[in-house]
This record gives sequence, C-alpha cells and structure tokens, in this order.
Amino acid sequence: MVETEGNIWEQTDFENLEWLAQQVVEGFITGLHKSPFHGFSVEFAEHRLYNKGDSVKNIDWKLFARSDKLFVKRFEEETNLRCQILIDRSSSMFYPEKGINKFQFSALAAAALIQLLKKQRDAFGITLFAEDIQLHTPTKSTLAHQKFILNELEKEIKRKPIHQKTNISENLHLITEQIHKRSLVVLFSDLLENTYSEKGLDELFAALQHLKFNKHEVIIFNVNEKKHELDFDFENRPYHFVDAESGEDIKIRPHDLKAIYLDKMNAFQKEFELKCAQFKIELVHAHLEDGFYPVLNAWLVKKNKMI
Repeated sequence: MVETEGNIWEQTDFENLEWLAQQVVEGFITGLHKSPFHGFSVEFAEHRLYNKGDSVKNIDWKLFARSDKLFVKRFEEETNLRCQILIDRSSSMFYPEKGINKFQFSALAAAALIQLLKKQRDAFGITLFAEDIQLHTPTKSTLAHQKFILNELEKEIKRKPIHQKTNISENLHLITEQIHKRSLVVLFSDLLENTYSEKGLDELFAALQHLKFNKHEVIIFNVNEKKHELDFDFENRPYHFVDAESGEDIKIRPHDLKAIYLDKMNAFQKEFELKCAQFKIELVHAHLEDGFYPVLNAWLVKKNKMI
C-alpha cells in the first residue's frame, strides 16, 4: 500500500471524499507552518499577496510581522482565480489494483484542491474524460457546487472502466472551447496513450498550445506508480502483462526488457519535460509513493504566481 501522510486512507473505501480531503488539507496547512513556505497560507482565506499598486491601508501588518511577507486583506466579492481540474478516467488510471490507484489519488488530490479554492472563495470546475468527455462542469465557488463535484467523484471511483482508452489531445481541444474565461487548467493523467510516439507527442502539445493561446495557465500532474511503471522493478520470473486499455496481453520475463523499457521511458520523460519548459507549462511528476503534499505545494506556488 502507498505510504501517504498519516496513512488515513490505507483502509478507506473513499465513501467520504470530503472528509478525506479535509484531512489532506489540514495536514498540508500544518506542514506549511514548518516549511520554507511559511506565510503562504497562514490566513489565506482572508488575504492575498501584496501587489505593487495596492493600497497600503489594506496591508495586514500583524501578518507581516509573523511571516515577513506583505499581504493585503481580501474582500468578499474578490475572486482571483478560476480553476478547471481535468482528470483522465481511462482504464490505466485504475492501476494498481491493490492500494490506492491513480484515479483515486487524482480524485482525492482534486478534492483537496477544491477545498483550498473554496476557502479562498475562488471558482472551481471539474472535467472527467477518457475517449470522450464524460463530465464537464462550469467553474463556481458555491458549497452546493463543491458537494455536487465530490459526489460525482465518489461515484466514478467505484465504477472501474473496462478497456477504456483515452484521447487526451482531442479532448483538450474540446475542453479549451468550453472554458471561456482565463483559468488555471490542472490536468491529472498518467499520459499513457500515443504520447510515446513523436506524432502523439506533437498532437498533445498542439492541444496544450490551444489552451495557452486562449490565455489559460496549465499545470500537468503526471500521475504514476513509481516502482513498477517507472522503474520496472519486478522479480526475475515470468509475468503475464495485460494492457488495461486495449486488453492485449503478453508473457515476458521483465529483466530481459528492463534496460530497453527504462531507456524509452527516460527518453520520453526528458522530451516531455523539454517541451513543457518550451511552452511554459508546469509539469509535476506526481508519484503515488510521494503522497499528496508535493501536488498541493506545486499548485500553491503556481497559483500565487498568477495572483
């Protein structure tokens, strides 16, 4: 089982996603007070970072004394951000079968981000997709909208798709046309489709460029299970591998192909990182083994750059 913060979800069936998200957020905020990020979110429901030109009369000097950072008081009507969270719901996202899988991880991380957005009175929406778009909501900041999204995520966690492929590129183009105002677009995916080919990678970045052209900021969380998917760390014996999305199967001894697999995986990751840097897209390798805090940290840094 994945070792995560507090291990509160080791035995969970994800029946209460809201409670789990609250635990993740509370632990994350507590950790911020003990880290170099101290001051980022101490009072983040009522404050935002000071920007040049803001009235000095709204600076919270008490908070400045504690954090050594300038914050101004926020007002009820302020909405600084719209965030659309996209989650890949193809069959490969339901790996591994034991412990928390990639879709559960993404859903809980998304629920935690929504908690943070709600606290800051920012607007949030969710999009679930595989071969086509399965759910797309507008961005709102209401409690009713939050509960609707969490309820939908709980239902989707229980419904494991069979041989469900994904089409990230085409769906990103469609989603871009449905997001009308400048937003932070957050994508959770294992990127396991035709992105490993040069053509597939070009198609994906054409879709990401479409988002950037429409003035959206983008952060990609590449969700993977590190031991087997990335490091190809298996015992030296024959295995029967089945492709979750196509149903194709193959019998191999992993050690015979490990070097080739790692070379191709490393080459893909380097190329993907290079293209993300080129197009000013934030890329975060979100390993199940590392838990949720690296995801929330990366999102918070990105958000504060946008404010």
